[in-house]
Amino acid sequence: MTEQQPSSARFTGDANPYGGGDPYADHRTADFPFTRYADLADRQLGAAVIAANDEFFAHRENLLLPGPAEFDPERFGHKGKVMDGWETRRRRGASAEHPWPSADDHDWALVRLGAPGVVHGIVVDTAHFRGNYPQAVSVEGTSVPGSPSPEDLLADDVKWTTLVPRTEVGGHAANGFAVDVEQRITHLRVNQHPDGGIARLRVHGEVVPDPRWLSVLGTFDVVALENGGHVEDASNRFYSSPTNTIQPGRSHKMDDGWETRRRRDRGNDWIRYQLVARSEIRAIEIDTAYLKGNSAGWASVSVRDGSDGDWLEALPRTRLQPDTNHRFVLTAPVVGTHARVDIYPDGGISRLRLFGALTQEGAAALTARHRELGG
Repeated sequence: MTEQQPSSARFTGDANPYGGGDPYADHRTADFPFTRYADLADRQLGAAVIAANDEFFAHRENLLLPGPAEFDPERFGHKGKVMDGWETRRRRGASAEHPWPSADDHDWALVRLGAPGVVHGIVVDTAHFRGNYPQAVSVEGTSVPGSPSPEDLLADDVKWTTLVPRTEVGGHAANGFAVDVEQRITHLRVNQHPDGGIARLRVHGEVVPDPRWLSVLGTFDVVALENGGHVEDASNRFYSSPTNTIQPGRSHKMDDGWETRRRRDRGNDWIRYQLVARSEIRAIEIDTAYLKGNSAGWASVSVRDGSDGDWLEALPRTRLQPDTNHRFVLTAPVVGTHARVDIYPDGGISRLRLFGALTQEGAAALTARHRELGG
């Protein structure tokens, strides 16, 4: 069973060699509060590891794979042990008299976030790297518009901001770092000092969209994660995350949506969202893709204007069908800053879409925040 520590825990040093059985039994981790925010480096959002100076033993792309890293003690390739992560070769010094790496030697990887935003915390997980993890890591962030190449990002005129200073880490551990930098970030530079392996990288934060792009679109999904919407709270997260309901695209399997445990009372389950900004909603989609014997029986959607406003029912309680995308055109637009979907009595939905446009006040607020964060 994974060893859970307080959120302030710092892990250093080797883990014990693998002794058989569950490879995660002695994995060290903690309850990091910032993980309530979405992962801005999620491949589903379009994140990618676009370059690395070295990936001799294991490919850089493994850093962003979904789910925990896997470990097969019997799997070896022609370069050595096959690891599920990013692993570089061992660095050496300049001569036999000085065989050790210099203090500044390090390996690096460039990560494009799937959605630009404010980073609140980073997890550098060295799962299964027990004696071959980096001694320390550091992470820098930058904001570069458009689609820069690795060469563009490595140019001398690009300004990088330290998000995680050089910090010692531990092997076979989820090393978490809270970040307190109020800046819109588009790309990261992940450094491991001097070399070694990292299994997974998670970058938790708030999406900050480009208001010019949204204004050109006109009508768009005002609750979508990639546009700046986010989940504030939910009644139940037993089987899967409510944030899945605002991920891009349609669900591709059952756990790519939101599913609650079976209720044994007379209540119902719900998710509360904050929209990208104050918006006028004109149409709603509720998708139950891949939820066949466990989809919600009925659903309703409510909207409120402001954190203390009253909830206004935009879609009354409506029967849902399993594995079906339901579309509803509202008889009149509804204006608000927050939304809530209620499902009855339990079960799940895969996606919620709220189509509309920013109000004048919403567009102004979004533009101001984008400017404040250096966008």
